Amino acid sequence: MTDDTPKSNRRHLLKLAVAAPAALAIASSADAKTAPFSLPPANDGLTPFKVSIPQAAIDDLKRRLGATRWPEKETIEDWSQGVPLAKAKALVSYWRNKYDWRRFERQINAYPQFRTKIDGLGIHFIHVKSKHENALPIILTHGWPGSVVEFLKVIGPLTDPTAHGGKAEDAFHVVIPSQPGFGFSDKPSEVGWTVVRTANAWGVLMKRLGYTRWVAQGGDWGSGVTHALGHVRPEGLVAAHVNWPLVFPEKFPDNPTPEEKAAMDAAMKFASDQFGYFKEQATRPQTIGYALEDSPVGQATWIYEKFQAWTDNKGEPEDALTTDEMLDDIALYWFTGTAASSARIYWENARNGGGFDAGRIELPMAATIFPKEIYRAPKAWAEAHWPNLFYWNEVDKGGHFAAFEQPALFSEEMRKAFRSIR
Repeated sequence: MTDDTPKSNRRHLLKLAVAAPAALAIASSADAKTAPFSLPPANDGLTPFKVSIPQAAIDDLKRRLGATRWPEKETIEDWSQGVPLAKAKALVSYWRNKYDWRRFERQINAYPQFRTKIDGLGIHFIHVKSKHENALPIILTHGWPGSVVEFLKVIGPLTDPTAHGGKAEDAFHVVIPSQPGFGFSDKPSEVGWTVVRTANAWGVLMKRLGYTRWVAQGGDWGSGVTHALGHVRPEGLVAAHVNWPLVFPEKFPDNPTPEEKAAMDAAMKFASDQFGYFKEQATRPQTIGYALEDSPVGQATWIYEKFQAWTDNKGEPEDALTTDEMLDDIALYWFTGTAASSARIYWENARNGGGFDAGRIELPMAATIFPKEIYRAPKAWAEAHWPNLFYWNEVDKGGHFAAFEQPALFSEEMRKAFRSIR
């Protein structure tokens, strides 16, 4: 982009590049042909749920991994053409020969999980209540290619702070839902599931759980949902925190500050170098779904690339997350058959009113900025949109998957941010 690019067009491109992925599904129901298991029906109650993938599905995965037809090696020595062949082969070998899905099932099943029907869909969620009196309820929303897996490491520190270096008065009751079309939530069979509709569903969920005063947090698409919560303001919501503020100036400055220039440059680099996945999922989620639903290697590398690009690492995703942690998330997408349905979050929001400029939000808002975030909004931009900004902090480590990468730091930020709201 040149300096003589019209400023209105520049602003449009910047917004498209960095807002749409976090605030920008028509799938058939899961059956034997499209997923290795069927979800139990949900109703207006709270039905206990446990993860239990059939052994036949695990065996089928290993068979598919062993029958992979590999492309030739990339023609460069970095990640600029995508996941290097050697890295892909190492990941797949580990997945097939060493990774233990049953270990993950034991981990997630250690927490109370439920399914409940909201707006026609069965919604899966983890709900862990604190033992501490006057704990503050918080709903944590994941994005793509994340899942509830992102938040498992913060459940203990948030619900039981005294066991993790905190104080009893900083405790939270934690609610972690799977977004519609993700994980163990139902896949929408009609259009219209934008971030606003999901935000309204979260309001119903928190009311159904009996919470009359609660807060929200999100990153990536979870940030989009959390911004939407700030607009719809369901009953009981008193404040929100995001680790990816979706805020933009009404007019980009002619002489930007160094912070503003860095934000604009990062947005344009993202648009020019990493935007392919977004355009595909926003325009043809069904088509990419065929490739990813049928190939575990395709599904794995589609996500693994983002762990390399969006985490705070020294060049390799394993610098930020363990191979097991990344495969927990990847395998969740594979076993639930949600490649297409999760991709539709981009299509839905690009077309149905959720292409997201956060705009003005009156709800008290807070943010923590992690250094390797895709786009780091300057505080001044947030102040212009959030008149009730009550907490802002820029930390020294972590990336796009904040809770997943830095659970201790993320947990401490939640304690600090919401201390004044209690």
